[in-house]
Amino acid sequence: MNQPLRRTITVSQGVALYVGAVIGAGVLLLPGVSVTRAGPASLAAWLFDSLLGIPLALAFAALAARFPDAGGVATFVRGAFGPAAGTVIGWFYFVASATAQSLVSLTGAYYASVFGLGRGATFLVAAGILVAGTAANARGLRVSGRLQLVFSGVVVAMLLLAFLVSLPRFSTANWTPFNPHGVGQVGSVAILIFFAFFGWEAIAHLSEEFRDPERDVPRSTSLSVGVITLVYVGVVVATIGTGTYGSGEVNRTVIARLLSDGAGSSAGTLTAAIALLLALGTVNAFIATTSRLGYALARDGVFPAALAKVNREGVPLTSVLTVGGYAGIGLVVTYFAHWGPETLLVVPNSLVIVTYIVGMAAGVRLLSGKQRGLALFAGLLCLALVPFSGGVFVIPVVVALLALAYYRWLRRPLTTSADATDSPAPASDAPGAATSDQR
Repeated sequence: MNQPLRRTITVSQGVALYVGAVIGAGVLLLPGVSVTRAGPASLAAWLFDSLLGIPLALAFAALAARFPDAGGVATFVRGAFGPAAGTVIGWFYFVASATAQSLVSLTGAYYASVFGLGRGATFLVAAGILVAGTAANARGLRVSGRLQLVFSGVVVAMLLLAFLVSLPRFSTANWTPFNPHGVGQVGSVAILIFFAFFGWEAIAHLSEEFRDPERDVPRSTSLSVGVITLVYVGVVVATIGTGTYGSGEVNRTVIARLLSDGAGSSAGTLTAAIALLLALGTVNAFIATTSRLGYALARDGVFPAALAKVNREGVPLTSVLTVGGYAGIGLVVTYFAHWGPETLLVVPNSLVIVTYIVGMAAGVRLLSGKQRGLALFAGLLCLALVPFSGGVFVIPVVVALLALAYYRWLRRPLTTSADATDSPAPASDAPGAATSDQR
């Protein structure tokens, strides 16, 4: 019998993991890129995606509090629309999140260019970030959560500092023309920067390990949403107000430029440390959440069985190592293909938008009252982005076909009558962690 996951996460650790999951490589890479593409009007795209995050986060929190399970979004979709749909969404999230770790680690490593690193050394730094995040999670969430408390606090403080030191250099001239490329480009930017908001559902995958999921998950979510919105809008306003964007080199190192221009050249070393901390914190949080999803999918028979194994410390070690290894392979491919971090964005963006749309549809079906309204509102906002997405949805189609093929021909049959139940059990009916022997 598999050992259940342990309930150890507090509200403060939940906020730290949440903020660390959302505030990551996106805020390093995307402010400059977005303003370059859409001008100051790109702020509207950031505000739209921030607005979208509020009902998304609260709806996912309501679902996670009612159905605390390591499967997260996949569990909600399975309960609403059946096991095949849950399998597809589980695969979507797993592939998107694991791929994103290659992007996150590489973006953080690029900021280390302040030390004069070449391309090979930059990729070695990215590999080091992956190894550190994987090792922390291999030791268990208690260690990982404590690390995240430090990471998230320092990162938020430094990003706010980048805004504050930029204030004296603000110029109203940098805000005109406000919308040089039209509304369509603003919509395209809202798709582009969606990666910066990837993670609103992160706590859903850890809900099974909160000490009191019904109370602590919504609290963690509410606190996190406010912090994330404040930090993102502040950094983008600073980017526009100071005119710190335009070239590829500047766009990739916006935070470094804001700090060095506002606080002196010695801030370059500090900025590199911030970027590495951001990347490590994000990788740390997402290896935690993605490995729990791999555990849940394997537990339910739609992923390789080895990922369902939990060691004596309550850690799904094989799943943790799988996520880290997948991201490592992504780094190797990126290196030999001579890609940049921007090239990888299309994979998580396309998969996550579809995941959110289907997840909110599940919320409409499973929730009631105001919570159902939040899910409906969030789903409609996600759908509003689809017309600006272009042809990137070929990726979800391919992943869906692979997931359905596995579900149809390779999945392991569930072995108990409890396992055959398609709907997740409410939290009040499942006081313990849900394993294949307990459901």
